[in-house]
Amino acid sequence: MLRVGLTGGLGSGKSTVAGYLRELGAQVIEADELGRALMEPGQSVFSAIVECFGQEVVGVDGRLDRARLAKLAFQGGRINDLNAIVHPAVIAAQRRWMDEVFAIDPAAVAVVETALIFEVERDARARGEMENVLADWRRRFDRVVVVTAPEEAKIARYVARVSPDAAGREAAEADARMRLGRQIPDAEKVARADYVLENTGDLEGLRSQVVALWQRLRAESNIFHRDESLK
Repeated sequence: MLRVGLTGGLGSGKSTVAGYLRELGAQVIEADELGRALMEPGQSVFSAIVECFGQEVVGVDGRLDRARLAKLAFQGGRINDLNAIVHPAVIAAQRRWMDEVFAIDPAAVAVVETALIFEVERDARARGEMENVLADWRRRFDRVVVVTAPEEAKIARYVARVSPDAAGREAAEADARMRLGRQIPDAEKVARADYVLENTGDLEGLRSQVVALWQRLRAESNIFHRDESLK
């Protein structure tokens, strides 16, 4: 069994890499997907967010107004408040998912796609939370894969995704730069990664890198499984 953290900055292409790994046979889950599910009405995370940020973040449909919440969190300087609610719940859900995967296939490669492995750890330590799961998150993965890309390419991909027409592109670009400014630079992540994939925009080239990575991960998973079986 092998626990893999797949990370990269905004617009780096980690979701594309996650898709390739899934096609090759990895078990993959997206942290954002888990977070969205946990933020639905009836979930404890939803209640905690409303208690912290107020009813103004609840839309007319009774669900969270994610745009309003993001504005309060990022522009209002309350991103740490939001992360302190969401991240522990997401990490706990990831652990339950990995336990389920390995119960079915002890030799599986379980990949968690998440943008903020290093940032979650950094922010927890900055708050003085040296002993909890957030400060120790990096070490809870057997391997960490970082996807890198030029910053301008990251911004262009983000803008194309959130604002496909001309209207709103300037605001989307400003939003991308603000978000990237909160993220740890690629160079620092690379120094702490086990594997690095460079996304220059050549999808065939990126897929070739992923295929080579998958072969390494499968080999390591088999070694881990063999060693556990001998204990």
